[in-house]
Amino acid sequence: MLIAGNWKMFKGSHEARQFATAIRHLPERARGVDVVVCPAFTALEATLAGLGEQSAIRVFAQNVHWELEGAFTGEVSAPMLLELGVKGAIVGHSERRQLFGETDATVRLRAEAALEAGLAVIACVGETEAEREAGEMQHVLERQIAPFPQHERLVVAYEPVWAIGTGRTATPEMAQEAHALIKSLHDAPVLYGGSVKPENAASLLAQPDIDGALVGGASLDGTAFEAICLAASQARA
Repeated sequence: MLIAGNWKMFKGSHEARQFATAIRHLPERARGVDVVVCPAFTALEATLAGLGEQSAIRVFAQNVHWELEGAFTGEVSAPMLLELGVKGAIVGHSERRQLFGETDATVRLRAEAALEAGLAVIACVGETEAEREAGEMQHVLERQIAPFPQHERLVVAYEPVWAIGTGRTATPEMAQEAHALIKSLHDAPVLYGGSVKPENAASLLAQPDIDGALVGGASLDGTAFEAICLAASQARA
């Protein structure tokens, strides 16, 4: 069971270090849970410092470029992340797709480059509300998943776009249906992402094809994030 906290554009280096120090022993309380946090680029080093060398929590970036180096202003490469001690990266988050022009092709390039460099990858997929209402969920997921390579360090995150940051959450049954479909298309663990909170974590994580969660807003609060991790531990107890 994997629980990843995506901090998005919150927590500068000072706050990130304090928060990391406060949660560094969380895996010892949430037995059997692989805990990941995903700070902003500027807070990666501070988060690692706050966790210290003994913490089992892994640090992922929120994005990664497909080239090793070059004239790509504003981008960060896998070797740069590895040099810091970062263990993985999110690629293809719905906000990257919607706001910054990410495509299935560029998501594939990012995922392949990160995996080849030695990083783990959380690759995000999910349909918009309009696509779901049009009955296109399966087609969208098939299209988005097709480019992903088979790899032991690849994890897929299903994020129904209509549930990202809206407070709306797919019912456990809706999430299970989508996860089962994804697993029929790709042999990878699948996380659920979309307004995961302590109140709904247990029911979502109890579904047979949900292997964890990609948590947004709730991961910014230590108490809420710990509650989700503990729910994951109990779901697989």
